[in-house]
Amino acid sequence: MDDELESVGDLARNFFAKHVTPHQKRFADQGFPDKSAYRELGTLGLAGMSIPTEYGGGGGTFAHDAVLFHEQVMAGDHSLQLGVHSGIVPHYLNAYADHEHKLRWLPKLVSGEWVGAIAMTEPGTGSDLQNITTRAVRDGDDYLISGAKTFISNGRNCDLVIIAAKTDPSLGARGVSLIVAEVDDNTPGFERGRILEKVGQKGQDTTELFFDGLRVPVTNLLGSGSRPCRARTTRPPRPA
Repeated sequence: MDDELESVGDLARNFFAKHVTPHQKRFADQGFPDKSAYRELGTLGLAGMSIPTEYGGGGGTFAHDAVLFHEQVMAGDHSLQLGVHSGIVPHYLNAYADHEHKLRWLPKLVSGEWVGAIAMTEPGTGSDLQNITTRAVRDGDDYLISGAKTFISNGRNCDLVIIAAKTDPSLGARGVSLIVAEVDDNTPGFERGRILEKVGQKGQDTTELFFDGLRVPVTNLLGSGSRPCRARTTRPPRPA
C-alpha cells in the first residue's frame, strides 16, 4: 500500500457505504443490483483503474483493482460482480481487441455506461470449453451465434458480452473462439433467461442467456488480427 492506494481505498469504502450497502436487501430481493451503481462507480473513476488512460481507464495496475475488491469484501457486498466487470472483461478487450474496438468498448465499460459479462458456461458442460455446443457460423461479414449459456454473472444487466463459441468444430479445443456482442433487450437473436436463485450471494446477477441466430460482425472476433484469442480458461490476461 502507498498513499495513492490508501486514497483509492477511502473512495471505494465511501462508495459501498453510500451506494451499495443501504440497498443490499432490495438487490437480494430482485436478484440483481441496480445498473446505476456501476455508473456511479465509473463516475468516481473506480471502474477500469488498470486500463490505459487512452481508453478511459485510470492507467494504474492490478493493485488499484485489488484495493477495490478488498473494500467490496470488507463492506460485505455480494451484489456487484466487479471481478467480471472490472477484472476480466476489460482486460480481454485490452489484450485482444483492435484499437478501433478498444476505443468503442472500453470507455463505456470504464464509465459504467455499460456492464460487461463473459459467457462460457453451458447447461450440461459447465466450463468444459472443448465440449461447448454454442456455434458461431460465418455468414458473409457476420457470425450467426446460436446456443445457450448458464450461470452468467452480470447476464441480466450486461450491455456487452464476450461469448465463447465454436467457430470451427473440426479443430476441437482450438476451434473455440471469443466473440464480443453488444446487446440489449431488443437485440434480435438474443434473450435473457431466468435470474438463477442461489444458496448465497442472492443480490448478484446470475442469469441464463440464449442465442438464436444472434448476428455479430466478424470483426468482433477477439484477436482477429495477429493472434486469435482461443478460449481456454475463465482466467483473464494478467493486467500490466
